[in-house]
Amino acid sequence: MELRLDLDDELVQHVYSAESLRVDAGCSVRDVLRLMKERDRGCALVCRDGKLDGIFTERDALRLMATAQDLDQSIEAVMAASPVSVRLGDTVAQAIRKMSEGGYRRLPVVNDDGEPLGVLKASGILHFFVEHLRNVVYTLPPQPHQVMQEREGA
Repeated sequence: MELRLDLDDELVQHVYSAESLRVDAGCSVRDVLRLMKERDRGCALVCRDGKLDGIFTERDALRLMATAQDLDQSIEAVMAASPVSVRLGDTVAQAIRKMSEGGYRRLPVVNDDGEPLGVLKASGILHFFVEHLRNVVYTLPPQPHQVMQEREGA
């Protein structure tokens, strides 16, 4: 049984979700929030001329609502411009490093021309780990070196 997973060899293209919400930079915050809710997305990739221009996340939405800002303003005014992104050929290790250093839960995946292809989510990486290390993840007790006083179960 092979338990080794080399994150310097695994590529983003095997982990990311191609299902993403893309919106035009001229959309209103209200419209983007409605689309995020309808499509059950945690972020919207903001595009201009087909290229990634920014990202708007759940955290951004919470900040706006906490400060009672105008939801009819352009998403461009409140998005994170020029977001950190990854490419399909980047390794999972590189993506994790970017997420860790920047405190991101989501990274846009773009092609060489800057066009968005999807979103890499921290939860997607976790699911990737579980899939590759299924036998280890599902068979280890919560505290592997714990000795039980009594038998569990029936």
